[in-house]
Amino acid sequence: MNAETSSLTARARVHAALGEPARLAIVDALTLGDASPGEIAADLGMPTNLVAHHVKVLQEAGLLVRTRSEGDRRRTYLRLVPGVLSSLTAPRLDSAERVVFVCTHNSARSQLAAALWRDRVGGPVASAGTIPAQRVHPRAVRVAHEHGLALDPAGTHHVDDVVVSGDLIIAVCDNAHEDLTGPVRPRLHWSVPDPARVDTDEAFEAAYTDLADRIDRIAPTLNPGADHG
Repeated sequence: MNAETSSLTARARVHAALGEPARLAIVDALTLGDASPGEIAADLGMPTNLVAHHVKVLQEAGLLVRTRSEGDRRRTYLRLVPGVLSSLTAPRLDSAERVVFVCTHNSARSQLAAALWRDRVGGPVASAGTIPAQRVHPRAVRVAHEHGLALDPAGTHHVDDVVVSGDLIIAVCDNAHEDLTGPVRPRLHWSVPDPARVDTDEAFEAAYTDLADRIDRIAPTLNPGADHG
């Protein structure tokens, strides 16, 4: 079994252990501090034999350990194993010298994504298009401004003029993801609907929110060794 398979197996075991509401309640109770099985039973209104069963499952999944009280050696306390819950997050992305967001016209989604990344994550970032428009869409400029971000209305670029070796390319539209099949190939694909098709403030706000959520979700998966600000 290779390391990746082993990691998946361990994460699946933890997910399975947490799939029972009572066990999740026990983990929640131990998040802020340690407790004895009897204290857990009292706090959660659960029979002690049922607590013992659930604790055994959680221990086997690697979530809990028992420690013996220094005051009363007959008493044991349960504590969460540091780092196990954080291991449930997605695998980390390999480090990249720069992130480049790509869409078709480089006039809305990729521009907003780059501005969001610069603001929330930091580090080198750029945007480009497979068929760049003459300008950034005015609604994209406006929604960025409303959220405290700045876009250059004339700053559109072609992928051939922007992307270099070592870039992490993220396609933020289906067309760009499907068109870029040569050496310039997106590593990730975010299927964000084109707000210009609807051309309303609400559509551009929805695209902004979608991109912001995705960037917040991906940020913790970046390798610590990468220079992201």
